[in-house]
Amino acid sequence: MVRQQLLQRASALMTRHALQPSLRNTAQRRLASGEMPKLTGAADNAFNRERMAVKQHAASSSDLWRKLSLYVAVPSLIIAAINAKNLWDEHWEHWEHLPPLEERIEYDYMNIRTKKFFWGDGDKTLFYRAETLE
Repeated sequence: MVRQQLLQRASALMTRHALQPSLRNTAQRRLASGEMPKLTGAADNAFNRERMAVKQHAASSSDLWRKLSLYVAVPSLIIAAINAKNLWDEHWEHWEHLPPLEERIEYDYMNIRTKKFFWGDGDKTLFYRAETLE
């Protein structure tokens, strides 16, 4: 008995959903239409005309921002990346001309410590890495 009731409910739900147009088909039809329909008869009123104008403005505005993103922002990012790479390379070319770290003069104003760090030997910072000096 319970099984028959469940089958009847399921068949009623399936027939109800089969008769209603699905949202997916509706969305596909709306996205597929490229131009705005002409308003005629009772649909030609101030509210619908304003709504159509807003839709057309939104379409042109989104098209403008898509073009700006593709043709202005992406090339600008590429140019900025190339510039950053060139500056990086120039910086390290400059460091090649300097003497090694071990041979540089240590001035009195460099590496001033008023008290020792409370970890390790007290002279190395928290981010000290010995392999960077090699």
